[in-house]
Amino acid sequence: MQFIHLNKVFTTLILAILSLASTAYAQEFPPKKTITLVVGFAPGGSADTAARLIAKKLSEDLGQNVIVDNKPGAGGNIAHAFTANAATDGSVILFGSIGPLSIAPNLMKLPYDPQKDLAPLTMGVTFPNALVVIPELGVKNFKEYIAMAKKNPGKITFASTGSGSASHLQGELLNVRADIDTVHIPYKGGSPAMIDLLGGRISSYYAGLATADPYIKNGKLIAIATTGLKRAPTLPNVPTIAESGFPGFDADNWYAFVAPGKTPDVILEKWNKALVAVLNDKVINKQLSEYGLAPNPGSREDLAKYIASQSTTWGKIITDRKITAE
Repeated sequence: MQFIHLNKVFTTLILAILSLASTAYAQEFPPKKTITLVVGFAPGGSADTAARLIAKKLSEDLGQNVIVDNKPGAGGNIAHAFTANAATDGSVILFGSIGPLSIAPNLMKLPYDPQKDLAPLTMGVTFPNALVVIPELGVKNFKEYIAMAKKNPGKITFASTGSGSASHLQGELLNVRADIDTVHIPYKGGSPAMIDLLGGRISSYYAGLATADPYIKNGKLIAIATTGLKRAPTLPNVPTIAESGFPGFDADNWYAFVAPGKTPDVILEKWNKALVAVLNDKVINKQLSEYGLAPNPGSREDLAKYIASQSTTWGKIITDRKITAE
């Protein structure tokens, strides 16, 4: 009987040791395998470009291979759903975006809860859109745009990359703040929106800076305002909407780093430190700024609060304007 008792004690001790070893291995950072940085958009766009610059530096800093895995579709929701159910050993992180994290939960039922199934790591980059118009509209600046919209309700149209997208909500926010009636025209992406804008079939567009810049430079489009609180470094002479009569107008786009929700805290903290170091790197800062992207690293707690506040802000616009998903 004593032998059986000792055997049970011995077995219990072995299991405890194995459990501790397993936990220690699971919390090892960086993990001893390839790290995947998931991106919810196709290669070539601003999110993909930024992710690849950051992934390269992460590989150098961590001494571990970091690959970018593009999972486009459903406005980024496919990538976010994938990450919510991914491995929790620190080998998978996501370059998340404003749509799935703060807008989509107010528009539709998602297969994941952004605030429970995804753990915040740090804000990545912020960037405004530029409100651009075609010369044929006959306005040269933001003041004239607002004056025309007030005088001719329903005449000015604005494009977006889809119903409920950041570019859509930026236009609706201006409608509310300026008490104007510009008409939303949704597209299935930035490329078809830009084609119709340049073709004169729509009046204006809340466009990504990198997309609009060539057409601003060649005079095919006029940039009349940007949507962030600060002027865009790539468009220093273009005022913000906030400084053009609407104080506090803040409609930046952003990409933030998140991990699967059940990832251990110790790994989340280590990821925060690794990512903040990369985003503070002078070379990375310069490279990102060339694409109009401003690194904005911070704490995990700050990101969690920001995602929640953005969800509240855009949720109110969605409700007030009766916006629905496509």
